[in-house]
Amino acid sequence: MSPTIQLAADTGEHRPLIITLFSLFVVATLVITVWAGRQTKGAEDFYAGGRQFTGFQNGLAISGDYMSAASFLGIAGAIALSGYDGFLYSIGFLVAWLVALLLVAEPLRNSGRFTMGDVLAYRMRQRPIRTAAGTSTIVVSIFYLLAQMAGAGALVSLLLGITSEAGKILIVILVGIVMILYVTIGGMKGTTWVQMVKAVLLIAGTLLITFLVMLEFDFNISSLLGQAAENSGKGAAFLEPGLKYGATATSKIDFISLGIALVLGTAGLPHILIRFYTVPTAQAARKSVIWAIGIIGSFYLMTLALGFGAAALIDPKTIVESNPAGNTAALLVAQEIGGGADSTGGAILLAVISAVAFATILAVVAGLTLASSSSFAHDLYVNVIRKGQATEKEEVNAARYAAIGIGAIAIALGVFARGLNVAGLVALAFAVAASANLPTILYSLFWKRFTTQGALWSVYGGLTSSVVLVLFSPVVSGKPTSMFPGVDFHWFPLENPGLISIPLGFLLGWIGSLVGKEEPDTGKYAELEVRSLTGSGAV
Repeated sequence: MSPTIQLAADTGEHRPLIITLFSLFVVATLVITVWAGRQTKGAEDFYAGGRQFTGFQNGLAISGDYMSAASFLGIAGAIALSGYDGFLYSIGFLVAWLVALLLVAEPLRNSGRFTMGDVLAYRMRQRPIRTAAGTSTIVVSIFYLLAQMAGAGALVSLLLGITSEAGKILIVILVGIVMILYVTIGGMKGTTWVQMVKAVLLIAGTLLITFLVMLEFDFNISSLLGQAAENSGKGAAFLEPGLKYGATATSKIDFISLGIALVLGTAGLPHILIRFYTVPTAQAARKSVIWAIGIIGSFYLMTLALGFGAAALIDPKTIVESNPAGNTAALLVAQEIGGGADSTGGAILLAVISAVAFATILAVVAGLTLASSSSFAHDLYVNVIRKGQATEKEEVNAARYAAIGIGAIAIALGVFARGLNVAGLVALAFAVAASANLPTILYSLFWKRFTTQGALWSVYGGLTSSVVLVLFSPVVSGKPTSMFPGVDFHWFPLENPGLISIPLGFLLGWIGSLVGKEEPDTGKYAELEVRSLTGSGAV
């Protein structure tokens, strides 16, 4: 009997408790969403929450939006199976915030209104730029949504004892439906409050597991790491670089590609960028990021206890057989540290941590769906299709319909991503965001010779190259852990395209601006420069 089935059998008598906790959270957050939805009067409320959130509140919401299933489930699994190399995800995700703080947060808040497309279109031709920005936002969001759907399938299947593929597919569908409800009913206000509640729950749950794991080893980190190395079967290599990314020259290059994508990707993620518009001033946007760095940094330090605790206390075969990518390692260590699979304490702790993880998934998918539906409605529907003639009511309705459509796409693709490591999937989203969005944002804000042609080359070139390289990489085919393990049509050797596609995005933006016949609008650039740096004329 596989450990997945064994765990389901052992927790069977406690399953009513698990289902009750799940239900309580979903009902509570839906109540918050309905309450917030009644206060959503127009486009500014739906997209930006009325710009009423403080720096601390928005920092908490950013943390809730950023600490996704990849953080809680994927990184813990990566550390449990790959040791030192798994923790590199934590480092990359955290360092990335320095780029967002120093280069993007304040200028973006000053320059835009609702979406990334507002910033890009300020000094460029509106329709082609907004089309490109909307397309890029939706693609990046869907990549990120895949990770959350994969995490949801692994989590709920494990807890409810569902082993059939049909049952796991049904779970992905149900998560998608709840996600759509959050966005269509609550808009940014509802989504923000859900993310704030989720951030508090996640930090509290992680702190509890960290304390219990360290208590098990008398708060001796050396004992924890030594036991993890011994139990992993890898010995000292488990605590040294190279276990995952050092075996071959290709894996070393893949690590460099991963690092570039993680560090540069955050500043281009649409669901993070729109959070800067929910505060009243640029100063509050800057404070948001500072709070987020503190909260997120504390969390990522605690992923050490989650991952190495799982490696030290649980047989690695059990982790792999429960979920091949290790996505259930955090749940298994919660159950083990609570007293084991056959104990009430283990079942209670498993149920609590699982509810927190489920909260994580729901909050992040709501933020992603909101970002992509907002961009569709504001950039594509209002400014491209309707040429700026739509009413606020029509715009908000378009965003709600878009949320349903994007949710349906995410559900369909999520069905195929159930077996992939969610941290790896999120790294792909970071690569696509850094390739398509970041070059265009930075050029728009800081280079006066940037033109519409350069922006289009940068967005479409970075987007196309990153997506094509992912499609023909080992992530999609050619390996037992691929999305389609039974076939092999990959020719790109790296699992992350960032090393190729990110420099290409910057290069194409530069070349496109220089070779085009269009003269850059230096007057508009001067206006944007003053606005982005001083806040003069900001919404």
